[in-house]
Amino acid sequence: MMFYKETEFKDTPIGKIPKDWEVVKLNDVCELIRGTEPGSKFYNTEGIGIRFIRVSDISKRVLEEVFINKDNNLVICKKDDILLALDGVPGVVAKGFEGAISSGIRIVKPKTDKIDKEFLFYVLQHKIVQKVIENYTTGTTIKHGNRAVNFIILPLPLLEEQKTIAKILSTFDEAIQKTDKIIAKTERLKKGLMKELLTGRIRVEERDGKIIFRKETEFKDTPIGKIPKDWEVIKIKSLFFVETGTTPSTRKKEYWEDGTINWFTPTDLSKLEGKITIRNSERKITERALKETNLTLLPKNSIIVSTRAPVGYVAILEEPGTFNQGCKGLIPKDANKLSPHFYSYYLLYIKHILQNLSGGSTFKELSKDKLENLIVPYLKLEEQQRIAEIFLTIDKKLELEKKKKEKLERIKKALMNLLLTGKIRVKT
Repeated sequence: MMFYKETEFKDTPIGKIPKDWEVVKLNDVCELIRGTEPGSKFYNTEGIGIRFIRVSDISKRVLEEVFINKDNNLVICKKDDILLALDGVPGVVAKGFEGAISSGIRIVKPKTDKIDKEFLFYVLQHKIVQKVIENYTTGTTIKHGNRAVNFIILPLPLLEEQKTIAKILSTFDEAIQKTDKIIAKTERLKKGLMKELLTGRIRVEERDGKIIFRKETEFKDTPIGKIPKDWEVIKIKSLFFVETGTTPSTRKKEYWEDGTINWFTPTDLSKLEGKITIRNSERKITERALKETNLTLLPKNSIIVSTRAPVGYVAILEEPGTFNQGCKGLIPKDANKLSPHFYSYYLLYIKHILQNLSGGSTFKELSKDKLENLIVPYLKLEEQQRIAEIFLTIDKKLELEKKKKEKLERIKKALMNLLLTGKIRVKT
């Protein structure tokens, strides 16, 4: 396989394409088969009948357990069928699904052997097509892109070149899917280990310079359940100073313009995607704001917990910072007795408890008092550190795999733009 840069183009309604390529209307070369909507009264989650595939399923790439037990007028798709959403989230392209499709979805089938099915799958995802769907989409609450199909024009190389282009792009999809599986497997591992290590069911010990795991057999009853006999329970306020946050007046520019001091909010914490540490905030405040308002500057290695809208995001500061009223700050009282990383992972593990402790009608909020009096396990610093190190290693693995996936997606997107417009050609 050899790539080369194309030099001879012609003008078409979709822009410049190689002279030896064609342009065709989607309606002329493909059949679009619309699904049906039998109605929610025929839905079930017991697995009776056939799986029902909706726009939300193909847009999220995850099937919900919804089945349809009505036999007539259903439109059935196979795993190798190309699906195109035209309602709800117009423009979503997917395959690999099997079942009855809803009325918001079309099966796109070539009517001619001049089009390779895999090539069609990729070209429908390109901006040449997506821009048309966007331009002809109507509706505010529910979006509809049905009219777009009458205006979609496709670039069409010779069949062999189509197949080669599709093969290149599918190689990247396979690599992305493999990476997704590794990420999912690692996340399951982390979840399982949190349940075992943070409750002491599995102990982590160092012997002869090696880390070993052993199953704990001796437990005692405590307010937080059974824990190992050599562990204790303690209130958060015995380990940390708990601080509340605030928002400096946004009417005072001198509090915000050219700010250099981190000012964290639940939104900042929500973007961590599994990471436990945070370095920078989206918005920053000035030195003047820090001096003139009731803000606490948390030192490095303090913990921030979101305690309002929503409750339960947790992060450790890699740099000093302040925070708003949607968070609480936990400053370690004695760094020689606790690992902030261990307690951050523990707070993440008991997120559901933090939410249950929260009160309020409009939105839930975890009060300072409830957080200060929260009971947590206390174990030797060395074991805290060993447990934390395991989760930090897993998080590092997850971060690397996610970056790998992002890189693959960027390369694939760039290649799609070059190959599907003929700017770069492939010698077959």
